[in-house]
Amino acid sequence: MKDSNKPILLFKYGGNAMTDEALKQAVLRAITELKAKGNQVVIVHGGGPFIEKALTNAKIVSEFIDGHRKTTSEALEHIEMALKGQVNGSLVSLINNLGHKAVGLSGKDGRFVTAIKRVYRRQISDDIEEFDLGQVGDVLEVDTSLIHLLLANDYIPVVTCLAMDEAGHDYNINADMFAGELAGALKVRDYVILTDVDGLLRDKDNPETLISELRVEEIKALIAQEVIQGGMLPKMESCAKALSGGAQAVRIINGTKPEQIGLLNENVSVGTTIKL
Repeated sequence: MKDSNKPILLFKYGGNAMTDEALKQAVLRAITELKAKGNQVVIVHGGGPFIEKALTNAKIVSEFIDGHRKTTSEALEHIEMALKGQVNGSLVSLINNLGHKAVGLSGKDGRFVTAIKRVYRRQISDDIEEFDLGQVGDVLEVDTSLIHLLLANDYIPVVTCLAMDEAGHDYNINADMFAGELAGALKVRDYVILTDVDGLLRDKDNPETLISELRVEEIKALIAQEVIQGGMLPKMESCAKALSGGAQAVRIINGTKPEQIGLLNENVSVGTTIKL
């Protein structure tokens, strides 16, 4: 069903840029304009601020293990309501209002993503300690046929990062890792990570230190130098997943500057481009 003449662009969208309605509309307008110019687009989203609010309202206290949120079955109910009912529904409505046809999905729909329970391991001296994060998962397998079917029929898939394992248990998956796995499976032309900075910076406080091009093998050294740290770590891991899976390039750009999205169709350097 795939239209090989139209490249696929997959956007990972999330964070605080989703909480500003005017900015959200501008981002989606820029993405849909790329579709109008002959690309197929897929959007994968998280929703951290919305999850935090939903859990706070439900009086559920989040437990973190080395920065990883432990997810109980009770918490997952509220996470799913926030991601599917609030964030996904809002993005689908906005895209439809722009004159396109969006379809809201999670990895559970058509079981196009199969999850596996994540076991978090931490080295303590000479021992490896394992932690149960509850219903937190990783992507085990991706079946792209549903996404290709939607793209071939002119729909924009809007996907949130929930999936089931082979036994039918539900899991919340890190949105960066989910997006990277899907981008690789779809063999996209560009896997675009929308952040709130202009790309990967050598000095996070100096925008003039932008690294415009990067090879995957350089990532390990940048982590050792602490150029890559914090929230950029899972993004870089997802970049490596996408490229090893078959994506042609990864681009990290500033999602708070929607004009940068439009440049993806031009022969212009924007943000940080990562290739094998």
